[in-house]
Amino acid sequence: MFQNALSRGSLDRLAVAVSGLCAAHCLLTAVVLGLLSSAGGFLSNPMIHETGLFIAIILGAVALGSGAIAHGFMMPAAIGALGLGMMAGALSLPHGGEEGIYTVIGVMVLALGHDLNHRASH
Repeated sequence: MFQNALSRGSLDRLAVAVSGLCAAHCLLTAVVLGLLSSAGGFLSNPMIHETGLFIAIILGAVALGSGAIAHGFMMPAAIGALGLGMMAGALSLPHGGEEGIYTVIGVMVLALGHDLNHRASH
């Protein structure tokens, strides 16, 4: 049953949705920080970003790894890993500057990897 869910790409769809939520979080944080700087303390907490990256790595490893095993194509996993690396690298930048730009680009690259993985599974 679990293998059937993987072959239908359920984890990839979930991972793309989580990637979208991450991008929305980054954009929402920028807007909220711009409009209500007092609310930014919670939304810009580094722990939120570290937790999101941890969840993305787990979902990416499971979805992209199992997809690569199932369909035999490594390109989606490699593209997804690049996106995860960009997201992880963005955490090393000062918060509030270029970090958001690199995070959103990394999220989009990761979502592309999940989309390619989903397409390869069908």
